[in-house]
This record gives sequence, structure tokens and C-alpha cells, in this order.
Amino acid sequence: MLAKPIYNITPFTLLDYPNHSACIFWYAGCNMRCSYCYNPEIVLGKGKITFPEAISFLKTRQGLLDAVVFSGGECLLHKNSMAQISEIKKLGFLIKIDTNGSKPDVLKQLIAENLVDYVALDFKAIPGKFHQITQSDLFLEFEQSLDILLQSDIQFEVRTTHHSELISDEEMNQMVGYLDSKKYTGNYYIQSFRNHVATLAALPASARIKEKTLASALHFNIVFRNGS
Repeated sequence: MLAKPIYNITPFTLLDYPNHSACIFWYAGCNMRCSYCYNPEIVLGKGKITFPEAISFLKTRQGLLDAVVFSGGECLLHKNSMAQISEIKKLGFLIKIDTNGSKPDVLKQLIAENLVDYVALDFKAIPGKFHQITQSDLFLEFEQSLDILLQSDIQFEVRTTHHSELISDEEMNQMVGYLDSKKYTGNYYIQSFRNHVATLAALPASARIKEKTLASALHFNIVFRNGS
């Protein structure tokens, strides 16, 4: 029986890969358990779609879509992720990876083999808060992934989901300072938690971050994405 690593496919999006049309492959499973996660069914559930089925779908989209976004869950957890990305790359699609940064070795190899074009890296929390937010001890792996991206020529963004009960204004400022210390020069997207949606754990309503309380970055742009 063929493995079914993919939970679902979003057939079309103009929002997830800057300046490109794309589809999204949502890979089941994750090695973090962030309480604010909007995709509990993907994180905890099993895949429903085989990779050959996904390839069949993509062959109907050649010439219509620019890119494929690998997301999840955590797409790089899957042992065949590199081979699958390589096969899709051969079809002529750009590749974007959404990752929590927990698989730096895989990310490094993807970059070395020119298999990825854009990366969105989730910055969950400062080191002292990382375990509480993610229920994991993977900050070092995240940092390694960030360093790999900083040393590469790959276009990438860093993003954080902000919940006022989980990350304080002071901690957000520490996160900005951390990225500045790394000489990050891209966009840092801070997304306000969306209230009234299903999440991995029950959470109180979150207040929107007060932009004026956030320190200015020296080397990069801060972009706010408001929830509801």
C-alpha cells in the first residue's frame, strides 16, 4: 500500500508565494504542538493523498501554476520529502517550503541541490519561551536553519504568530532584537492570532499587538498581518 503523506491540497492560491500563483500540499504530522495552531487536523491526523495522486494533479496544472508550496504540519519530517520535491522541480514548478526549522540538515541539502526557491521560516519564540510555545526542545535546530538561510542566496521570510497571552510585548521586542543580531535583512511578518477559529488547544481571546510598543528593527522590515 502506498503511503499517504499529504492531508489535503489547496489547488490555487495567490497569497502564499509572493508574486506567483501556486497550490499548497499540506503534509500531515508535526514535531511541535503549538497551542495556537490553526491546523490541528493536519498536525494530529493522517494523510489522505498519495504522492502519485499529487503528481497526477500537478500534471493537470503545468503551465497554469507557477509554484508548489510544501506546508503542513511540518513537510520536511517526511523521509521522502527530498525525492518528492526533486520530482516536482523536474516538472518545472518553483518550490516554496513552509517550515518550523526543525530539520536543518534536510533544508541544507535542499539548498545545496537547488531544489528550493523560497522559504517561510516560523520563529515561534525566544529560547526561554520556546518549549512552552511548541512543547519541543528544538530551538537549536531552528537557529541552525536560520543560519543556513542567512548564509545562502535563497529568498526567505521569517514569521511569527502573536497571541497576547503567550508572547508579551517585551518578548516580541526580544525576538526583533534576536533577528537584528543575526543581521537578518528580509521581511519579518508578525501575524495576529485569529480569534474564533479551531486551534490545537483552547485559548482565550488574543488582543492585537500594539505596533507602537514594538522596537524598530535596524536591518529588516516588520510587516503586520492582522487576524480577526
